[in-house]
Amino acid sequence: MATGGAGIANAPDGRIMMIDGGFPGDRVAVEVTKEQKRMIEGRVIEVLEPGPYRLPATCAHYHSGCGGCDWQPCSPDGATELRRLIVVDSLRRLGQIDSIDVEAQTASGERLSTVDYRTTVRAAIHDSSAGFRMARSNDVVPIDSCETAHPVVEQILVEGRFPGAHEVVARVGARTGESLLITDCPPDMVAQTVVPDGVQVISREQLAAGENAWIHEEVAGSRFRISASSFFQCRPDGAEALVSLVGQALAGTDGPMIDAYGGVGLFGATVGRNRQVTLIESSQSSIADAKVNLGTDAVVVKSRVERWKATEAQVVVADPARRGLGSDGVSKLLETKASIIALVSCDPASLARDARLLIDEGFELDRVTTVDMFGQTSHIETVSRFSR
Repeated sequence: MATGGAGIANAPDGRIMMIDGGFPGDRVAVEVTKEQKRMIEGRVIEVLEPGPYRLPATCAHYHSGCGGCDWQPCSPDGATELRRLIVVDSLRRLGQIDSIDVEAQTASGERLSTVDYRTTVRAAIHDSSAGFRMARSNDVVPIDSCETAHPVVEQILVEGRFPGAHEVVARVGARTGESLLITDCPPDMVAQTVVPDGVQVISREQLAAGENAWIHEEVAGSRFRISASSFFQCRPDGAEALVSLVGQALAGTDGPMIDAYGGVGLFGATVGRNRQVTLIESSQSSIADAKVNLGTDAVVVKSRVERWKATEAQVVVADPARRGLGSDGVSKLLETKASIIALVSCDPASLARDARLLIDEGFELDRVTTVDMFGQTSHIETVSRFSR
């Protein structure tokens, strides 16, 4: 499997093929979507012989072309192993690291559910109804159900009507029951949006003008305010899995902590509960939430990590965007003189590049653990521990 979720195969003429919807061991008929001198891209149109990772797809919308769950036909155990192998391969090829064992979070904890879990879902709107875009296309697949959406999110999208909108985002606090819909329709059409009782509705234009709305979620004994424009993990049990692994990475230390790319304060409010915490974040809405969630004992700094005037700390927790830390981010974390860095990554390639940079600066990569945050998809989340 390749980073990004496509299967790697050999075409009859010997060229490498990248196949959307293909899994190891499958024998498949493929429609070619792009052809180059040394490589072909394509998608599965028929499974001739299923391999050991494949199960029958249970979602009718997958067969209609919905691009939301690219690994829908992959068994949960198979998906866990494939994610782990993708990380191993990325570390070896991009980071020149082949001496580290990559573990799946399920080896020491319960498997996260692959259904009814997703608390934030973005949907496209066609004729006032919600749907999901087809893979590699702007075409919309209408939906009357969604296996992975939290039931409240599913109800909002299936029963809701969204006149004037092109796109909406439905969010729910799974443990508080609070729900929110963000729409791109004009503010004067917000009142025409039809959603179940109790769902807050706000437009992007209203948010840009300074209005706000939020929900709350509970994770690892802490309550979080999450504004409409703020990022938060897609499920509270998955967030707790990350918190547990980061806590294990910092075990045995008790000094000051830097929460880099800290968002609304997930790690600062949990693993940093008994520490002096400095949180660094560039999003204005996340900064406002973090101040509420962390209280007055923490230092909350609005800045890009790369431009932040670093302060010293014993440990760093870093949860960057998909592009990773990069050389500028690594340089800034080095200025903290931390002895331990817990790195949360959402892209194996970025993890491999960042790991190589940190190792070249004198850190050891102690362990890497994958977390199955996004069931039925190829998305991979990892927590890694680096020590001087």
